[in-house]
Amino acid sequence: MKLNRNFSLLLLGQLLANIGDVLYIVSVISTIFLLTGSAIAASFVPFTIASSMFISSLLTPLLVEKLNLKWLLAGSQIAKTILLFILGFMVMGLSAANYYFFFLIIGWIAFFDGCANPIRQTLTPHYVKPEQLLQANGISETITQVIQAGMWFVGSSLLMIMSPQQLIWLVGCLFVMASLLLSLLENVNSHDSTETKGKLEKIKEGWQTLSNTPVLKRIAWIEFLETIAATVWIAAILYVFVNDALNVDEKWWGFINGANFLGLILGSAYCIKFSSVIEKKIGTYIFIGSFASFILTILFSINSIAMISLLLSFCVGLFGQIKQIPQQTVIQTSVSKEQLSTVYTSLGAIGTGIFGIGSLVMGVIADLVGIRLVFVISGLLLATVSVIAHKNKQLFVRNALKQSN
Repeated sequence: MKLNRNFSLLLLGQLLANIGDVLYIVSVISTIFLLTGSAIAASFVPFTIASSMFISSLLTPLLVEKLNLKWLLAGSQIAKTILLFILGFMVMGLSAANYYFFFLIIGWIAFFDGCANPIRQTLTPHYVKPEQLLQANGISETITQVIQAGMWFVGSSLLMIMSPQQLIWLVGCLFVMASLLLSLLENVNSHDSTETKGKLEKIKEGWQTLSNTPVLKRIAWIEFLETIAATVWIAAILYVFVNDALNVDEKWWGFINGANFLGLILGSAYCIKFSSVIEKKIGTYIFIGSFASFILTILFSINSIAMISLLLSFCVGLFGQIKQIPQQTVIQTSVSKEQLSTVYTSLGAIGTGIFGIGSLVMGVIADLVGIRLVFVISGLLLATVSVIAHKNKQLFVRNALKQSN
């Protein structure tokens, strides 16, 4: 696939922004922990980020109606850059008495990040030909997963030679470059009518589209169930599984997590390589990916051998991504480009809202009845997803092919 100018700018801009996001979170968590010595205080960083992104997903449709998508994406990155430099200066006078102001800035940065994510996904079909959309999604996902897999290690390593504040300044430079690149994107028309809608009506628009579009209604349920199922792979639960179920050293948590990311990366690469084959059988791939994830998660829950856990974790990532990228393409081709932004903000609200609640619920279940049961529950949720995918295979295929003609 030959990358055009706009898609290349979008990819490179998001590459720098995503690298910066990971390094920024590493520096912030380190700063809070060094200041307070409290793991609970540090854990409020991801909680604050998730909560702000959820609110952002609900309110972004109000901005979509008023602003061009290109400038909404670039503007949100510029706002993040300004807030990050404010955060950097705040570190100088930070103390145990005023560190809660830190969370206010973190929340605002996450708010603008939550605004940028659905817009980036919406812009992809504007800059890529329909027949190249699945391949483009694969490239985008590969870059995202490589960053997620590698930058946490890089960020932790940088803290050995840099202070958290210096790391924030480095992130600021990355954010400036990302802002410049995204500002160079061509404008796109994101409004299908001149009618001005009320605020509540605009917020409800994406939810109504999900409800009224059969394939999106199924995908919304799939996202809901998968998001709950995915909470078992968060650090806190996986760490307990390694200690209590596998009875091995804590370093295996990193190995298992890394194997999962490697599976995600190879799954993305598979979708790029065989995009033309997948295009013809999108529904089948969504079903195979969800069914395989169900079986593999159940096997993971009952396994007690560390090396087998590595293999299973790798396969969960592989098949999960082979399902996710075609599913992303179905979403992008199920409605008009003008409706995509509100669809993605609604799906984003489902993801961030349910993930926060699901993580808490799974943690409580793990404490009450044992760590293995939460993986069994996750597997059963994925079994339900595979049933939905199987029943709607033809719907997914027809929808995708229809839109690309």
